[in-house]
Amino acid sequence: MNIYILVDNPESWILEWTRRIKQSLSKDNHDVSVVHHQSEIEFCDIAFYLGCTNMVNRQALNKSKSSIVVHPSDLPKGRGFSPLAWQVLEGKYEITVCLFEATEGCDEGDIYLKSSFALSGLELNDEIKQKQGRAILDLCLEYVNEYGHIKAEGQLGDPTYYDRRSKDSSELDLHKTIAEQFNLLRIVDNERYPAFFYFKNKKYILKIYDDD
Repeated sequence: MNIYILVDNPESWILEWTRRIKQSLSKDNHDVSVVHHQSEIEFCDIAFYLGCTNMVNRQALNKSKSSIVVHPSDLPKGRGFSPLAWQVLEGKYEITVCLFEATEGCDEGDIYLKSSFALSGLELNDEIKQKQGRAILDLCLEYVNEYGHIKAEGQLGDPTYYDRRSKDSSELDLHKTIAEQFNLLRIVDNERYPAFFYFKNKKYILKIYDDD
């Protein structure tokens, strides 16, 4: 099959996993291309949209027989931005991951596959992303292997939505304890969006590492 993988943020953590997906599918004689803009997608069997920050447009959707998004929430709950980070902040220990058909709406498509992974509550950002990446890889490979034999099901229930997070979302509150803010520390990126706080009008950066 002819397959495209779009990651529209060339600095995304998910690029490591797109390379693994490409490598695995190429071994099975699939023709796989990784691109960074929707205009680069040509007519194909499957287009995976992974870690994308922009909505898929109709022109891109029309270029593939199946357009796929993988989203870490139990849809229709948790549509929108940074769903995994928001769920860690909520203290969740079990994360559902959905592979679904992309539409022009926000995470509204019919679902082909679901999986989940567990969190202990102690993982930091890199380890959380490793678990998410493994789930994405496994679902993408399963979808390709079972292509044409999986029945999609519509999303059931009332949707909820998460807002976009920014670098400012990593600000710590000096009036709260470390324990109270540990889940926020778990999801910060020490290089791209580190934790920080202000004290007497001066900004301080705080980075967190596992001693292991």
